[in-house]
Amino acid sequence: MKGGKQTNMENLRESAKAYESMKTLTISELDSVNLDSPIENREGQDKEGKNFKYKVVLVKGVEYRVPASVLKDIKTIMTAKPKLKTVKVIKEGEGMGTSYTVIPLE
Repeated sequence: MKGGKQTNMENLRESAKAYESMKTLTISELDSVNLDSPIENREGQDKEGKNFKYKVVLVKGVEYRVPASVLKDIKTIMTAKPKLKTVKVIKEGEGMGTSYTVIPLE
């Protein structure tokens, strides 16, 4: 190879076999989530190239996206149950028709 070092050579066939498409996990894929779990801000781009911000909760080193509607529902539930520790999030629908239901757990 001209002009550079070659390290850890791999071919296209091996790369294709090992490829796994990126999938965005959401909080609804967890059996339950502790409200004290760390949450971080992220930034991404939509199909038109416009930047957008979103939040992820970190559980065992894995990121799960937290929709704004889930945060709003948790806030509402916490007004009645300020000591709430754990919730379950259920996802219904796909794409723009997706809705989330937050269930308080004890």
